[in-house]
Amino acid sequence: MLPAMGKAEVDIDIKADPDKVWGVVGNFGGLDQWLPGVESCRQEGDDRHLEMMNMAITEHLIKKDDAAKQLVYGITDGVPVEHHEATITVHPSGDGSKVTWGVDTDDAMTEMMSQIYQQGLVALKEHVEA
Repeated sequence: MLPAMGKAEVDIDIKADPDKVWGVVGNFGGLDQWLPGVESCRQEGDDRHLEMMNMAITEHLIKKDDAAKQLVYGITDGVPVEHHEATITVHPSGDGSKVTWGVDTDDAMTEMMSQIYQQGLVALKEHVEA
């Protein structure tokens, strides 16, 4: 039997041009530059290898759309999930940006992932607005 899927989405407003925000978010191999807890991040092709919280995690880039400022990726190794797909999108909003980070994953992981992503968006905001 397949695990139940859960979806969640968090967002944040950032006082910065969408192109500037996308310059950070769209760098798939640069997660360690702005996400707290990521000790190292290296990209090999469409995979990025993260060291964080005493775990080695592999994520696979599914889609990167520069025009839509959207990145879609999934965890493929290092976390006990049957299914994981996350989407980060940078939208213009007034004179700044709104960033959404959605996840479609195993029910048991949905709440934890959305909390991690909300903390990640706060860190992104602080990084970009600094």
